[in-house]
Formats: sequence, C-alpha cells, structure tokens
Amino acid sequence: MSAASRATQLTSSKFSIGLTGGIGCGKTTVANFFAELGVSIIDTDVIAHSLTTPGGAAITRIQEEFGVEFITHDGAMDRQKMRDLVFKNPDAKQRLEKILHPEIRLACEAAAQIAQGSYVIFVVPLLIESGNWSQRVQKILVIDCEEETQITRVMQRNHFDRQQVLDIMHTQISRAERLQHADDVVNSEQDLMQVKQQVEVLHQKYLKLCELS
Repeated sequence: MSAASRATQLTSSKFSIGLTGGIGCGKTTVANFFAELGVSIIDTDVIAHSLTTPGGAAITRIQEEFGVEFITHDGAMDRQKMRDLVFKNPDAKQRLEKILHPEIRLACEAAAQIAQGSYVIFVVPLLIESGNWSQRVQKILVIDCEEETQITRVMQRNHFDRQQVLDIMHTQISRAERLQHADDVVNSEQDLMQVKQQVEVLHQKYLKLCELS
C-alpha cells in the first residue's frame, strides 16, 4: 500500500507508522523495542486509559451517558462493567467510541507535534477496524503470531478464561485480513532477541524512508 494512498495524515510533519495487531500479539513489546531506538511512541490505549482514570477528560461525559453505576468509587470508569456492556450492546460501544475517539485523536495530534526522533509510531489496536486510522499514517506495521499463541498469552496476562479471550478476538478482524493490510510484519512467535532484530531492520528501513519523504 503506497504512501500516496494515505494522503490524509495527522497534523505532523513527521513520517508516521501505524503499529497494530490482535490482542496478545506483542504490540507493546515491539513498541518498546522501537522506543529503545529513540522512536517516539504514541499509544492510543494509554491515552484512552488516561481519559477514563479519576479526573480523566472523558469521565464526566461517560457518567452523563451511561450513569453513575459505570463510575467506580474513586472516580474512574468501571472497565469491567463497561467491557461487559459493549460486548453485548453494539449501540453502547458506538456511544462510548463517540466520547473517546475525538479526545484520543486530539491527544495524538498534540503528542505528534512534540514527538522527538525521525519518525513517530502510533500504536492503534483497532487501526484497520477503525476505517480512518489507515489514512492518517504512511505505513502499517502488523505484529503477528498464531491465534493459539494470542489466546495463551492473554489467558496468562489477564487471567481471562479461553472464552473471554475468544470473545475479544471475535470483535477484531481476522488475522488473515489484518495481514492483507500490512506494509510490514513483525513475527512475534520468535524469541525476544529475534523480534528485536526484526525491529532493528525495520528501523533502518524507516529511517531511509524518512530521508526520501
């Protein structure tokens, strides 16, 4: 997929990569390896989390939209209760996204303006599903592993049962479809040293692309 097909980019002069992958694929691990090389990382999950912590910018609107029962005693969004709701109710999911997505985009634009390094990486779990993120970045980097590996990792990390993980995966596009959108792929089935080596190769590639852009 050419850079020219992604003309509508975030308000930043920097070359930008959209890093994505299914749950448990290793997005954070790969992003951290890029960060070690001096790349600015802007993680939409981190931003979304900050919006829904006590005093977060989205808390008032979430309470108004969903009710006080979706706010914990310390003033944060009740993530488990909200997760259960949006899995069962597509309308609720859309209502939540309508609150969060504009705030996330503003925060991403602000972070991109002050980003250091030759290029910036936006970590966006639902980059392809969103329908518009792929138009804001110049390359899409997919972190990939076997689906059974995803399940095992998330069960261990989040203490979810298998069905809970499958339910989350079913809200995301398939592995095959995700790979169809990829300009580059990191195979996270390999050990950490091999994953790091893949990142280092891509980093050199992206630096050269920055020089040409």
